[in-house]
Amino acid sequence: MREPIERLCRDIGYDFLDQALIDKALTHRSAGGTNNERMEFLGDSILGFIIADALYHNQDHADEGDMSRLRSSLVRGATLAELAREIDLGKYLLLGPGELRSGGQSRDSILADAMEAIFAAVYLDGGYTAARNFILNLYKKRLDNITTDKQLKDPKTRLQEYLQAQHHNLPIYSVIEVTGEQHDQNFTIKCVIDDLDIQAVASGSSRRKAEQKAADKLLQELLQNV
Repeated sequence: MREPIERLCRDIGYDFLDQALIDKALTHRSAGGTNNERMEFLGDSILGFIIADALYHNQDHADEGDMSRLRSSLVRGATLAELAREIDLGKYLLLGPGELRSGGQSRDSILADAMEAIFAAVYLDGGYTAARNFILNLYKKRLDNITTDKQLKDPKTRLQEYLQAQHHNLPIYSVIEVTGEQHDQNFTIKCVIDDLDIQAVASGSSRRKAEQKAADKLLQELLQNV
């Protein structure tokens, strides 16, 4: 059973004047006709602008390319899903029976979409300033702790640069398994560094995401052993 939405509002620090907006933001399309799909679209645009504005004013050293990569790392689906898990958003989602049975309340794509819909709901309920304050508060730790070198380069790039600096062979990526329907596939990737005799396996909703996760696992392992 879905948790009371009032608890979520308390945890995120925003009380809706129009309760119907947060109800809609938490309703997945699998649950029926009135759902959060249109709100996702609006929330995505609002988030992108507010994060871009924050980076422009807070990252004086960053050029256009740097800011684009930083923004991408902050607004991507994986980051939104992390934010959703931090507030236990899955407990409040309204999903259809099929999505519930398949664990949709913990799926990255559904969590990320719901977060975008919530941003839209706050904007529609309280206006731009309310949405800006809400998003910046939610992102505060991430914005305060941006480490340029880490944020601007994805794990595959950082792993490659580390290996090159240490004069090791470059990683080799291979697909182990692809599961799921065409519209909802899951890729399992193996990343191997043959001259170090180490490897990592990771899964993701795309080949690229799975490769990034595998690269990150290996990079963390290598850095721990330095």
